[in-house]
Amino acid sequence: MMLKLLTAGLLVAGTAVPAAAADNSLVAQADAAPTPALNWARCTEEGLQQYECAIADVPLDYAKPRGATLGIAVLRQRATGDRIGTLFTAVGGPGGSGIDAAKDGLASAEIARRFDVVTFDQRGVVRSRQVKCFSSPEEQAHFWDTIPMPPATPAEEKRTTQGSKAFTDGCARHSADLVNNLTTVDVARDLDLLRRAVGDAKLTYTGGSYASYIGEVYGALFGDRVRALQLNAMMDPVSYSTSTLNALWERAEGTAGVWAEFARLCTEAGKPACAFAGPDVSGRNASLLARLQNGPITVGRGDAAVQVRYQDLVPAQVSMLYDTQQGWPALAAILDAIERGPDGDPQIAGAILGGAGFRLDFLSSFIAITCADVDLPKAPGLWPLFARAFDANVPHYGRHWLYMAQPCATWPQPKQRYTGPWRLKSGVPALLINNRFDPVTPLTMAVKAQRAMGNARLVVVEGHGHSIVGTCTDKIRADYLIDLRLPAEGASCEPDRPPFDGV
Repeated sequence: MMLKLLTAGLLVAGTAVPAAAADNSLVAQADAAPTPALNWARCTEEGLQQYECAIADVPLDYAKPRGATLGIAVLRQRATGDRIGTLFTAVGGPGGSGIDAAKDGLASAEIARRFDVVTFDQRGVVRSRQVKCFSSPEEQAHFWDTIPMPPATPAEEKRTTQGSKAFTDGCARHSADLVNNLTTVDVARDLDLLRRAVGDAKLTYTGGSYASYIGEVYGALFGDRVRALQLNAMMDPVSYSTSTLNALWERAEGTAGVWAEFARLCTEAGKPACAFAGPDVSGRNASLLARLQNGPITVGRGDAAVQVRYQDLVPAQVSMLYDTQQGWPALAAILDAIERGPDGDPQIAGAILGGAGFRLDFLSSFIAITCADVDLPKAPGLWPLFARAFDANVPHYGRHWLYMAQPCATWPQPKQRYTGPWRLKSGVPALLINNRFDPVTPLTMAVKAQRAMGNARLVVVEGHGHSIVGTCTDKIRADYLIDLRLPAEGASCEPDRPPFDGV
């Protein structure tokens, strides 16, 4: 209720595209663009030599389908057996690199036998013309080290607000023609051109987190061209595109819910499985975060000591909650080190914080693509007021998600932005899979996404984290992607391993 009162009358839609225009304009613009020629050759980058790579030239601005082009970096793994067609896959963020992710493998052996698997770096990401918002890597590193994200005090909030505007100005200065052409509508149309380029009559696609939103947009625009959509860790397309503050509020509640599960299961597991186990895990964490709001905590002694700041720990906590098998034990270890202070292990603190951060170019892509898609008040000075409301509901994690989106308050309006309708008009329903406890895309979002798409089946994994992994979900995915066979209504899966199992 507090959020509704704060936002009433403030959310002004950007260049949203209504349904009729979606049918008559967005699709027509894509259809008017030339089909890219994919000249496949062996990839040369370290870790990718087993794949084939190509560049797909797509319109920079789909309103000018035969105008200036943008090169989309594409990667393919050929089917090893009886080929059905091409499975397109993308990674989340937004800002993740599908090609970098391919270094860890693209698909299960069963899927790889039946499909060519194709992934790509979407526009504005790494090899597909990375968004640039700084004049040099040094300036970029200095910015992210000195701008508190999230801010802990009113003085820091002022610095972050100034920094958010400087970030927006930098992106407009260094990527002027790109920032207006980064919406997921553009990505979905790029994807349809890639479908045409490989010769598939219909699209088979899988993606999770933000990449689920790519699938939602594609299905809404090109439903008659869908063979199968398998989407994981679902985003609610309605709130994300039209009431983004509410989506951030819901995301923060999801993060807090997974933290509560971390605390419960840590307590049950005890030490050594969970290094932070002991009385009142949640209360001790809250005390640490409150101390950090007043200044850094020193871990260790002497020259080896590490200073941990609020802006270091909060984002690290959120990202480590994504992964129960490595992230949760690491989170427990760093909380234990910080709580011990001078007696804590600085090597543990330094190594974990260093490994929990994002690639800095990822942050540029994440913010730029997010701001192109979402609907937030064009009033950066209101963020401290919003933060007070978020703090009252979900301390710390709410302001983390909120301030990551503050640059959107001064972001230029995109040329084209899609806001629905979201119904999937396809002969085969989409298959959606979501963990019950997800810190980024909570189950409530998956339920809303299923409702918006209409033509979709939802499977709930009775587990934790942001990744969908396990033998149960692997089989459900393979049955769907290969044979178009859906699980029963209300089907669920158990994870292969619980958190803190010590394996």
